Amino acid sequence: MHAVASPSTQTERTSAPGNRFRWRVVDIVVASVLGVASGLIFLLWNIGYLGPKTLLEPLLPGLQGLLDGPWLFAGVLGALIIRKPGAAIYTETLAAVVSALVGNTWGGFLTIEAGLVQGLGAELVLLLFLYGRFSLPVAVLAGAGAALAGGINNLILWYAGADAAFTAVYLASTILSGAVIAGALSWFLARGLAATGALDRFAIGRDARNRV
Repeated sequence: MHAVASPSTQTERTSAPGNRFRWRVVDIVVASVLGVASGLIFLLWNIGYLGPKTLLEPLLPGLQGLLDGPWLFAGVLGALIIRKPGAAIYTETLAAVVSALVGNTWGGFLTIEAGLVQGLGAELVLLLFLYGRFSLPVAVLAGAGAALAGGINNLILWYAGADAAFTAVYLASTILSGAVIAGALSWFLARGLAATGALDRFAIGRDARNRV
């Protein structure tokens, strides 16, 4: 005679930390799609940012950090949808790999290194909440975290020797951009995707159904 697990038992099993944090095949597939799609957006922004950059730099040195947000959203968006450890690093780094493979002015290695650092910045914020909260404020903090990590990385590699005024303006600008574009806009985008039913196999999709 075989025992049949009750619904409550099945719920306990699927909600156990080990299961909740374990990547499924669908997680890998969707995170990969997000990473590649984000990488294509990176490619467009690699060119599109040049115009605004020429306008901002003369206004106040360091203000070009406001343009960093579009390179930071992949990790936050991936984390909001997948909700598993490593999602931010994976999607942001994969997007950087796509950008590096096609080619840009920063070189392949430094592009991928930047993606890894930015993804780690978002990942550390989500870790502080033990991957249990994915609200708008948390998304904003994750975007800011990605920007802070990426900004420090850029100051070391690209702006070595910058004075205190430039450093302060640049970090403030990139953190603001990361919080708004990579954080808040990614949160609204993730909710919008969930509302279509495309993410019903994810917790964010179930949350969207419960709100209806």
